[in-house]
Amino acid sequence: MKTAIHPVYHVDAEVHCLCGNTFTTGSTLTELKTEVCSVCHPFFTGTQRIVDTGGQVERFRRRQEAAKKA
Repeated sequence: MKTAIHPVYHVDAEVHCLCGNTFTTGSTLTELKTEVCSVCHPFFTGTQRIVDTGGQVERFRRRQEAAKKA
């Protein structure tokens, strides 16, 4: 194997999320920034945020209700 071609691995890399959460992980970078982490991700928090563009969600719900009635 060639020497000096692999990046340096940092076992104490800091990860900073936009929600304010920070934790330590291993990475080739010393500092990582992320938008979503396990503290604020909807899958882990159990909350659901629906971004409705143009009423698509409401139209879907109306179609579902109509299908239940039929």
